Formats: sequence, C-alpha cells, structure tokens
Amino acid sequence: MRSDRIKKGVERAPHRALMFATGITRSGLERPLIGVATSWNDLIPGHIGMRDLERFIEKGVHAGGGWPLFFGLPGICDGIAMGHVGMHYSLPSRELIADLVESIAMAHAFDGLVLLTNCDKISPGMLMAAARVNIPTIMVTAGPMHSGNYRGQRVNLISAFEAVGKVRNGEMSMKDLAELETCACPGAGSCQGMYTANTMACVTESIGMSLPGCATALAISGEKRRIAFESGQRVVGLVKENLTPRKIMTKNAFENAIRVDMALGGSTNTTLHIPAIAHEAGIELPVSLFDKISRTTPHICNMLPGGQHYLEDLDAAGGIPGVLLRFKDMLKDAPTVSGKSVKALARAGRVMNDDVIRPLAKAYHKEGGIAVLSGNLAPLGSVVKQTAVSDKMQRFEGTAIVFDSEEEAMKAIMAGKIKPGHVIVIRYEGPKGGPGMREMLSPTSAISGMGMGNSVALLTDGRFSGGTRGPCIGHISPEAAEGGPIAAVRNGDKIVLDIPNRKLEVKLSAAEIKKRLAKWKPREPKIKSGWLARYAKVVTSANTGAVVK
Repeated sequence: MRSDRIKKGVERAPHRALMFATGITRSGLERPLIGVATSWNDLIPGHIGMRDLERFIEKGVHAGGGWPLFFGLPGICDGIAMGHVGMHYSLPSRELIADLVESIAMAHAFDGLVLLTNCDKISPGMLMAAARVNIPTIMVTAGPMHSGNYRGQRVNLISAFEAVGKVRNGEMSMKDLAELETCACPGAGSCQGMYTANTMACVTESIGMSLPGCATALAISGEKRRIAFESGQRVVGLVKENLTPRKIMTKNAFENAIRVDMALGGSTNTTLHIPAIAHEAGIELPVSLFDKISRTTPHICNMLPGGQHYLEDLDAAGGIPGVLLRFKDMLKDAPTVSGKSVKALARAGRVMNDDVIRPLAKAYHKEGGIAVLSGNLAPLGSVVKQTAVSDKMQRFEGTAIVFDSEEEAMKAIMAGKIKPGHVIVIRYEGPKGGPGMREMLSPTSAISGMGMGNSVALLTDGRFSGGTRGPCIGHISPEAAEGGPIAAVRNGDKIVLDIPNRKLEVKLSAAEIKKRLAKWKPREPKIKSGWLARYAKVVTSANTGAVVK
C-alpha cells in the first residue's frame, strides 16, 4: 500500500507515534488510509449540509475496511463573490484547491481519496488534483438545492438576480424584492438550475468519477446519504483494484462528458474546467472539440436558465443515467468508479419523463448547448450558450458601447444608458486582465430583468455564470490584456454576431485593427500585490482552459 512509506519499518516509529496520537488503532493502521477532502463551510449554501454527508462517508470507509482521515479545503461562493472584488478570486481558487489536495495527499501518503465537493471551482479543482495525484479516488458532489416558492411559483437564485433589473424598471417593489430574496434559495444545496456547480456535478458523474445518481440526488435526500456511504465503501475497493483516476479519465471519458454537457445545455464554464482537468491527466482538449461534439449532440434537456426544468426534475426523470441511455449508441466505452463501464451504466438507465429527458428525435434543439465562435474579434475563439439564446438573437448586428471593467458596465446599465441595439463590450476581465476572469452574472441578469434580453448583446474576455441566458459571448481570446482585437474596439463600431455560422466580427478592416493595436499599450495590473498578482503572470488564455503554467 502507498501508506506503507509512513507506517512500516523500525524507522517509522515516530510516524506511527504521531498517528496513534490522532486516535487510530493499531489494527486501523493496517487498513488502507483514505483521505477525505471536505469543503464544508458556513459560507456556501451548496456546502452547509456536508457535515451530514461526512458522517456517511466515514461510515462507508469503515464498512469497506479502510480508515478515514479528514482534511478541509476552502471554497468561494460565486453568487456572494459576484459583482465586486471578490470575484477576482473565484477562478484562481481552482488552482489553490488542486494544489492543496495534492499537498495533503502526497505528504500523508494516502492509499485513496474521497473528495466531498459541490460548487463552481471546488469540484473542478478537486478533479484536477485527482488526475494529478492519480491515486484511487471517488468524488461525492453534495447535491442540488430544492426550488424556492414565491407566491405559489417556483423560483431560484437567478430569479433574485433578475429581480434587480425589474426593480430598476419599476416592475417590482422593494417590499416584493425583500420577500423574493428570502425564499429564492430555501436551504442546503447547489443552486437549482444547470448552472456551473450542477453542470460540473453532471460532468463528474458522466466522466465516471462519481457513483450513478450522485449528480442529481438532492442535497437534503436520503438518497444522497446512501450515495455518500456507498462512495466511502467503494473507494476501498478502488484501492484494492488499483483503479486510478487516469485509468478512468481517458480521452473517451472526456468526450462522453462533453456530449452529456451539450445535451444538458450546461454552463459555458465547462470549456474552462474540462480542458484544465484533462491537462492534468496528460490529455490536451482544444476548445474546438466542444463545438465539434455540440454539432452532433441534440439538446434534449431544457434546464434552467435557458429552459424551465430544475435539477429536481432531472433527478426524478432519471438523472444522468437516463441521459446516458438516450446516447448509448454515441458513447465511447470507458471504466467508471462504480466498477461498471459507462456503456453498462447507460444500458441500465431509465427515463421516467420524456419531456425532461427527451428522445433524440424530439430534442429541444438539433445542436448542443455550447457554440464556439471565432472571427476578427476572437481569433482564438469565444463561447456562447446557444440554447439559451432566442431565435431572434441568433444573428444580430449592433453598435458597440465599450467598458474596461464590469463595474463601469453595471453602472451604465443601472443608469439606463444601455438601449436596444447596443452591444455591450466588457474587456480587461480575462484571466490575466481581471485578473481571475470574473463572471458577469450581475450585468447579464440586469439586462434580462429590464426586458432587453432580445435586443442587447454582451461580449467579454471575461466569463459568464452558468446562470446566464441570452446573447452573451464570453472567453474572447486573445484577451484585451494580451493585446487581442477586443482591445481595439471603440464606441460606435458595428459588431456582428452569427451563432449558426459561428462568427463574431467587428466591422473593421484588418488594416484598421492593426493600426489601432499598434497604438495599444499594456495596462497597469488592476491588482499589484498578493497571490493574484502572481497568478496573472502565469495563467494562460481562456481558450486553453486558463491553466497555470
């Protein structure tokens, strides 16, 4: 066992003495040592219920014949960090989490890992670490939140974000807003739609790193407790079989996960996270692969924010096994932590609601959730959640109104300066320029709440929350801070968006763009001290997954 290097031999007597101080028994020391990484905290709704799941994982590890050793990891709530300096830290925290799991796992010579996680950057960070450390590992995603209820209608987190625009438009009173904000998020769990947290949970299950049903089982359910117990038990089996993450997270597995992501209409943030996880597994996945798979993957689940279904609906309809069943003939075979192949799991899947998980022939859209656009404004690509864009806005030409930060744009939106026909350009918010590539849920939600979702587009070298809907194009590469063409755009320029033909263009000649960029000078970093100053120097572009090299 890997742990023998800290517990076997005369020279390891001091190590054993320290371990006995923790309360481990001598017989326990002979068992596989299972590190349990938990991101429990009081800060994130998706994580506040993890204490309960920790107990069941612990029981499962003991029942399987292992000895669990818990350690904590940080987490940032993207919703609370949204719209201010806190969002600079969200994407970079992915790297911290991966580094911390690697550090603890290697320093303490664990035989296996259980990774208890749930939200936006925590889950991909843990998967990156699993691929990097490559010891038997299983993930437990803590589950989605139940829908809220506002005056007899189901509501969710994005209802509260979009209410900001409604208040600004005079369509909602402050009293009504106060009532809505107390019931939109009723308790523990990741926010209720196919936003980034739940998309990554579905990706984790699809890629084979969590047990069947884990992604969609509600945070408050007995089913989630059982999955936690079974995961703790199963990791000991993974140790005995030496089934490691790189044997599971193959190129086939990543392609399967992207296909499921496209079928669900998941968050555009997966174009950052899946390539970053693959990178740690020694596999390079270009962002163009998302578009290639999307073109051959019908969009069969109409989930929030673009559709009407909640995660609780997907779970009741059959969850990820039901989605896999629909694509059983298109999947590439790969092993999973369950001990069964992904094709075997697909054959065992069931669909209980043909509207929530539609047959391929009756898909909501012929293509999948994400489209990758390029052109003279985004030579290295940009991404849009095409299934959350109305037919009217699939092709759009508008007038640029340019901002060099999210705060400037939000101020203009709330002041009523954005009009139909505008294309809002928010730049210097990429991985380097942000730094940290902030999400733009506040401005996009305000635009939707003000009724301009079908008359205004928004472009950025930053990124969008999984809760964003409408013609919002992010990840524009190269970013402004690297002298990309987005840095040359000026107020009044005409911008053309053509999603079906995958084009994003500014109506300027190549000579004019070159002339403008020749006068461009790098800007002073927005953050000059602390770890983000170091991050900005080593992070790569969005089209590479914003990995750190």
